[in-house]
Amino acid sequence: VSHASYLINLGSPDDALWEKSINALVDELQRAEALGLLGVVLHPGAHMQQGEEVGIARVAAGLDRAHAATGGFKTLTLLEITAGQGTTLGYKFEHLGAMRAQASDPERLAVCFDTCHAFAAGYDFREPAGYAAMMDEFDRAIGLDLLTCFHFNDSKGALGSHKDRHEHIGQGAIGVSGFAHILNDARFANVPMILETPKSDDMHEDVENFEVLRGLIDA
Repeated sequence: VSHASYLINLGSPDDALWEKSINALVDELQRAEALGLLGVVLHPGAHMQQGEEVGIARVAAGLDRAHAATGGFKTLTLLEITAGQGTTLGYKFEHLGAMRAQASDPERLAVCFDTCHAFAAGYDFREPAGYAAMMDEFDRAIGLDLLTCFHFNDSKGALGSHKDRHEHIGQGAIGVSGFAHILNDARFANVPMILETPKSDDMHEDVENFEVLRGLIDA
């Protein structure tokens, strides 16, 4: 799995920026396909004061253009749930479901679930009941079979803060319980889980975060 450029905005009302975003996504998909990757994680974009419905339609149209230019590719475009900063789209499961429903080639689209983003967007999965309710909502809006990868990050921001600020596992507002629910959910046993926590040059924090996560399996 790779990650597309953060500069891509398929929701932009500016035609020049929209065209550049489409071309940039095509480039990302071509590289990923050449490497045989499962998918390219994409932040859906921002509506820039045009309204969410208009922005969602714009994203779907941009995805159609990019996918038409990469016909026959196996690499998926993985729409990532966002924290909802500013006019960013994708902070509700329904946004991602609508983008896929409006796309002409929906089988090219799946979803990346970022734990920090979901929590900052207002989804509380720290307790078992909240986790179950959240996944039920995801299933209704998108379909659990389309949850294709996770980004694992704790959150510096509070629940519903709409702040995209990653923290080490167990050191943020989510805490270890939310991650334990995902790690021990048999439905996601074969779904890639990618650590996106803060890193220093020697990346020793990754080792520490992995140790915390391994300790939560079957905990």
